[in-house]
Amino acid sequence: MSGDRVLLVRDGTFAALTSGGAVTGRRGTSPDGLFRCDARHLSRWQLTVDGAEPAVLVPAADGAVPAVSVLMPRGTRDEPAAYTVFREQAVTAGVLVEHLRLVSNRPVEVTARLELLADADFADQFELRADGRTYDKGDGRRSTSELPDGVEFTYRRGEDWSATTTVRGTPAPEAVRTTPEGTVLAWTVTLPPQGDAEVRLRAEARTPGGPAVSQVASPAEAARELTSDIGKFTLPAITEGTDEALARACAQGLADLALLRVPATGPGGEALRVPGAGIPWFLTLFGRDSLLTSLFALPYRPELAEHTLLALAATQGTTYDAFRGEQPGRIVHEVRLGELAHFRQVPYGRYYGAVDSTPLFLVLLHAHRGLAARLETQARAAVDWMLGDGGLTEHGWLVYTPDPNGLVNQNWKDSEGAICFADGTQADGPIAVAEAQGYAYDALLRTAELAREDWGDPAYAERLESVAADLRARFHRDFWLPEQDFPALALDGAGRRADALASDAGHLLWSGILEEDRAARVGRRLLEPDFFSGWAIRTIAAGQAPYHPLSYHRGSCWPHDNAVIALGLARHGLTEELRTLAAGLLATAEQHGWRLPEVLAGYSPTDHPAPVPYPHSCSPQAWAAATPLALLTALRGGR
Repeated sequence: MSGDRVLLVRDGTFAALTSGGAVTGRRGTSPDGLFRCDARHLSRWQLTVDGAEPAVLVPAADGAVPAVSVLMPRGTRDEPAAYTVFREQAVTAGVLVEHLRLVSNRPVEVTARLELLADADFADQFELRADGRTYDKGDGRRSTSELPDGVEFTYRRGEDWSATTTVRGTPAPEAVRTTPEGTVLAWTVTLPPQGDAEVRLRAEARTPGGPAVSQVASPAEAARELTSDIGKFTLPAITEGTDEALARACAQGLADLALLRVPATGPGGEALRVPGAGIPWFLTLFGRDSLLTSLFALPYRPELAEHTLLALAATQGTTYDAFRGEQPGRIVHEVRLGELAHFRQVPYGRYYGAVDSTPLFLVLLHAHRGLAARLETQARAAVDWMLGDGGLTEHGWLVYTPDPNGLVNQNWKDSEGAICFADGTQADGPIAVAEAQGYAYDALLRTAELAREDWGDPAYAERLESVAADLRARFHRDFWLPEQDFPALALDGAGRRADALASDAGHLLWSGILEEDRAARVGRRLLEPDFFSGWAIRTIAAGQAPYHPLSYHRGSCWPHDNAVIALGLARHGLTEELRTLAAGLLATAEQHGWRLPEVLAGYSPTDHPAPVPYPHSCSPQAWAAATPLALLTALRGGR
């Protein structure tokens, strides 16, 4: 969020507010509201004082907890405001808590009239994106019920879907009335001479499938809990001996990772907290995002990896469901709890359309190691999926076919047109993207080690090692572009090399599938000016037909993509290139208050002296938050 937007987030709940603490019903690329489990539970939250919107004397600072703004009635130079409103707001699991303290500015008794317009439209986040799609809401119906101390909004659909938002005030409002814009709660507050008075508000969001709401009673209490939580993620010792920029970026990243954790459930029913992908659209468990985030953070916050592995094991595919892309052994791409997912308007209740989540699950399982014995069954099922439905046996590659119900591309560059030839033409399936072959190679070798050392199955280990060796040999034969001295982005369904030069090649350094001499040449090539913007490595090298600096995956720069590349550069001893890349990313972080964005435009410092933002970037975003930790590992020689 930027500009006058303030973001509060905790335990899978977030509120996007104006700098004065309001929700206006905004839709589109930057909606406001109180959100939980993919639904907007407050679409209006607008305070008026003495019949008018108050002036914002001091705006709330984004990132501060609680968010504190100072408001006042709109007075004049000759008749200044009779009182001032100090507004504190905080979010915790399923709850927005607010404290309004009115302070009199006069030596006589003052009467203040407060009104709060509240409403809940229960819009699914997919409806709010303004992407031109419409969704069938069936028999969904909203209702409003007056309470002794507030109001309750309810949304029902069918026999089994009922979401509620309850707003309560202390003291109870003296009047509650319905308007076309929502429900108005009103208070008349008497302030003694130079004295003060308080109104406390609490909005609770309850959604089917969602965990229990917090019982936190005040913004101050919520802030104490959050500060304690973030404090557990503050590890100053990890940055000893590093420069200030890296230390500050790591500190911000750890704080954001603490905020972005969302509730999940393990295979034994245990309560977990896993990295949600990002805000506003992706505050939920994502296979690929949560796995890479956990890998980046593993040396410093190993519990993220533990919880992510258990949550993904609990949601691993067990049957065939073409609408959701589910197949036995496949690791989920995205978990959604919203209305549209429940009624199969979108395939994302559990959507499995990712080619890379399954091998990355095996990579993280080996890297974490502590769950190797417990998750042996799930690991073998994941290998079976790669060899079977994933395509390694039938096609010789890990492949995906564009999904008519979901994603055209099912690697990390999942936008339409991202996997393309040098002329910009989208590859057609079954598509074998380069980086997924590297992940598969790494996963096979790592799982072989688990089989030999943890499961006592050397025959299985030998089988996986044989498959991996064959995959590596064929990769060098079929993916290499001799004229460009660079790997192809992908092979299409006819085996043709998608010859756009793309950053995915850097992932091959990390996975180890490239021979040493080729890896070194690729690493150096990625730091040439057409790839490296000066801030980060572009997704597509500039100068090619598909390149556009404001394209989501065809010219922009993604910090997490660069983090994988950095780890690959470290693996192959490309120290100079690694330092150049790290310096660019840290300069980018500094320009964003040490919080790396999800994605930035591909412009260079010669185009503009500061990084140009990508228009629809999520912030905070988990794998961007974990990128400084990956840089720290890489600069220390890890992978």
